[in-house]
Amino acid sequence: MEITTSYLAEKIEGQLFGHDKKITGIFNFLGDAKPGDAVVRHWINEQGIEIAVENGVSCIITQNPHEKAVETAEKLGLPVIVTERIELANAFAIEWAVKRFAADALRIVVTGTNGKSTTTHMIHKILEDAGYNAYTNTDPQSEFNTLIDPRVAKQIAEFPGKIGAMVVEVSEVQGWLDKLMKDHARIMTSAVDPGVVVLTNVSLDHIGLVNSLEEAFHEISGAMKAINSDSNTHEKTFAVLNKEDPLISKMAKLKGSETEVIFYGATDPSSKVCNPEKSPECDGKVKGELEDDEGKFEVKMGSDGITFNGDVVVPMEKLPFKSRHFLQNTMAAVGAALAVGIPKEIIAKSVSSYTPLKRRFSVLNEHPTIIDDFAHNPDGIMATIKSAAESLTDNGQLYIVSAIRGSRGEAINSANAQAIADGFEGLESQGDLKGALIVTSSSDVVDENNTVKPHEKAVFLEKLEKKGLKYKFHENLQAAVETVLKSAKPNDTILLIGAQGMDPVSDLLNELMTE
Repeated sequence: MEITTSYLAEKIEGQLFGHDKKITGIFNFLGDAKPGDAVVRHWINEQGIEIAVENGVSCIITQNPHEKAVETAEKLGLPVIVTERIELANAFAIEWAVKRFAADALRIVVTGTNGKSTTTHMIHKILEDAGYNAYTNTDPQSEFNTLIDPRVAKQIAEFPGKIGAMVVEVSEVQGWLDKLMKDHARIMTSAVDPGVVVLTNVSLDHIGLVNSLEEAFHEISGAMKAINSDSNTHEKTFAVLNKEDPLISKMAKLKGSETEVIFYGATDPSSKVCNPEKSPECDGKVKGELEDDEGKFEVKMGSDGITFNGDVVVPMEKLPFKSRHFLQNTMAAVGAALAVGIPKEIIAKSVSSYTPLKRRFSVLNEHPTIIDDFAHNPDGIMATIKSAAESLTDNGQLYIVSAIRGSRGEAINSANAQAIADGFEGLESQGDLKGALIVTSSSDVVDENNTVKPHEKAVFLEKLEKKGLKYKFHENLQAAVETVLKSAKPNDTILLIGAQGMDPVSDLLNELMTE
């Protein structure tokens, strides 16, 4: 698939400065670029142009040329393409890499607000256990799922051996400089051109980029629209949809004539749905009405284990974990594996030996039980608190250490604090919870991109205080961890939650507990 700079500029709605030139390499980062490569960067200055020329790259694609970058490039004979939507360049790069290096591969896309990484990771393991040379972009920190740089295209191009299958995690909402990259999930799913899409749930995480469930629904549903588009090359496609999420279930109506729906989860999520025409009491519920099931196939959780159309696929005794969100992710992975024809016995064996990604409800210690989870948005926080409380035994207490999300704004931190308060309140109302909350800014471990701003800290703590929830605050993560370790007894459970601010906690725990 030979491309030129003029052809690329047209495809990504960009303007070409300089001469037309063949691109003979891959799409790459500036620091790794080799002769003939096309470099994709959100911004570049004169120094970057000079480095690119020294490396012999074919062209630069950028959204923000700084200073005299364009003039310098023209002087040195380096073509530059300037586009107002850098995500189009990265989508083109992925599409190019897939067509060149994975055209015959099984291709699966996973998107949604929560559970993407675990679902993708488990599908990848099943594919590998089935004998495929399988690629995935999922990593413990969820850094590779944004698809707003050429990383995935580069990884596909440099993947060792012929790719037999790939499962790509697509961020459901993405932005740059606080501006929404509209239709990100649709654009990136189209670039991968999958035969299967898996949709986990719809909730608010990237507040500021999207500010309502309706907006989040629009973005996530783009993956369904992508597999139904004329550009999809598969004769038949599958959509694996979470039936317990009313908005995901609703997306079954978007399926095309050649798309088969596989539902997973409970069979009756109607308690979460409110039809305003039939009931005036719709507060706190999703407004709408579920349509009759449009899928013939269902993956369910029953007393015997995970079943598909009534047949047991993964027996209960082979499930390594039984928390609610793990079972949700497992059912989604089973549905995707069945859609691409993986035998049930391989699926069962693979799931039974599955080891979760780091910081996905990872049990770091026993006596006290210490659970580490990446919970970083309201739905994830609520689900994780509930699952952690279920691990309490012998009148144990639940301690929560929560890291404030740094440099992510007031809205998400207010919502997260609300979720923590609601989580405590819900469990206390059932008489299940006695415990304490410790909050930290993790100032001793985060970089400048994740530093908690004073207004973020203020809104988080103010929300807790308005809800009447008592807490202890420590600026540093180490102090917060030392406090909870001194307080917790062997029969207690410690839940560590948060995004980047909690990432170093396992190493910190190892140091503190071995002193």
